[in-house]
Amino acid sequence: MNDLKTKTRRRGGGGAARRAERTSVKIETARFIERNIPNFEILSEEALEIIEANAEKILEEVGVNFVNNPSALALWKGVGAEVQGERVHIPRGLARKLCATAPSRIIQHARNPEKTVEIGGKSLVCAPVYGPPFVRDLASGRRYATITDFQKFVKLGYMSKWLHHSGGTVCEPTDIAVNKRHLDMLLAHMTFSDKPFMGSVTEPSRAQDSVEMCDILFGKEFVQNNTVMTSLININSPMTFDDVMMGALEVYAKNNQACVVSPFIVGGAMAPVSVAGTLTQVLAEVLTGISYSQLIRPGAPVIFGTFVTSIDMNSGAPTFGTPEASQILFGAGQLARRLGLPYRSGGGLCGSKLPDAQAAYESSNTLQAALMGGVNFMLHSCGWLEGGLVSSFEKFAMDADQLGILHHIANGVQIDEKAQALDAIREVGPGGHYLGCAHTQENFQTAFWRTELLDYKPFETWQEEGARDTITLAAERVEKMINNYQKPTIDVVVEEELTDYVARKKASMPDSFA
Repeated sequence: MNDLKTKTRRRGGGGAARRAERTSVKIETARFIERNIPNFEILSEEALEIIEANAEKILEEVGVNFVNNPSALALWKGVGAEVQGERVHIPRGLARKLCATAPSRIIQHARNPEKTVEIGGKSLVCAPVYGPPFVRDLASGRRYATITDFQKFVKLGYMSKWLHHSGGTVCEPTDIAVNKRHLDMLLAHMTFSDKPFMGSVTEPSRAQDSVEMCDILFGKEFVQNNTVMTSLININSPMTFDDVMMGALEVYAKNNQACVVSPFIVGGAMAPVSVAGTLTQVLAEVLTGISYSQLIRPGAPVIFGTFVTSIDMNSGAPTFGTPEASQILFGAGQLARRLGLPYRSGGGLCGSKLPDAQAAYESSNTLQAALMGGVNFMLHSCGWLEGGLVSSFEKFAMDADQLGILHHIANGVQIDEKAQALDAIREVGPGGHYLGCAHTQENFQTAFWRTELLDYKPFETWQEEGARDTITLAAERVEKMINNYQKPTIDVVVEEELTDYVARKKASMPDSFA
């Protein structure tokens, strides 16, 4: 009898454990995408050669400006460039030769090694929206972003299965002084998530702060020998390299940290209206920025970036998800691969004010193009709204869910014995159905991508549950994810050191909102 009671208790305990496991929060992060599909190549060999030759001609004949940076001018002069004032004329072939020392694939380490990513080759790493000063949600509408909003986005990014990277300035916390907010943003990425993240670029000293905080998180020697940060270095198109962005690039290059060297182009305003002309300027600017990073430290990790949109010639507003932008994305990817460099572009870009049909159409156009065009690092993968002025909580959840589709498309079409399904076809035969056949029963749980957001229920069920639209469903998902958030484990001593560093840095200077 005692043995029976013992066995009963054991069975009961096991059942309780299984129930607890079923109801516990599971935080999954998919591995970065490795494409098993070909890239779409829009440019012929002749077109590529013309664009490359024209870019070299622009660098040599027109030149580029390095503003307020005499040390950069001296470096260029030292390798044979012609310097006239702040204008640098780069001889044909020099920039391409300097770029040859940049690595073709970058391993960016996360503090959780399971979430380390590789950028280059056939990989695709998805990172969230970057830079908006405003946020929007269903409850409060559009408003200036705060550090609480920023922390909430970091938590959402950590909880999002298909998002590989925590990003950088997912929104600008305007309630903190400009000269101090980077410290709070970095601390949030380092403590509220264990995914890889981006460093600050708004001033060279803030880039140095980013490196020093990584020294605490990873160890100084590890940082010098490994890449633990990416950063976004935007070029002031057309063909101007300012001292702030180049100063940040110098800090990161010296410390072996990755920079996305990216023209910021609105076609028709900052570059020619033609696709070929824009690609020529993109290549000239990227060649200059990446070769300069190699002058600072040969072998410094860099990413060939391009952010290109067009302009509405009636209103002057930027447009997104247009065919011309996709053509430039595809072409720039080919140019990056010919240089043997990782490639950044794409994202869930849109000009819509709300996460509506316009936002969905425009974002889908760019997300799909990024996958097909060979993008390796996709910034703005989720959350972007209103031409980059707004980070939207609902759109973050909507986009993050859709990133799962990219994973499944990238897998390609399987053709092994199981995928051929001949036994299933034989079992069902003419006029039958596959719902109950052995092959379906064995594979249905993993056969299809499944949304965690969109509604596929019958009309009657949908109506009974409140006739919720997608924005409402997304708002509910955001709330659920935040309620289920569990902070990843971090060494207590390391977290204390990071917190102390931030406090000391902030106390060492007065607030500045300029």
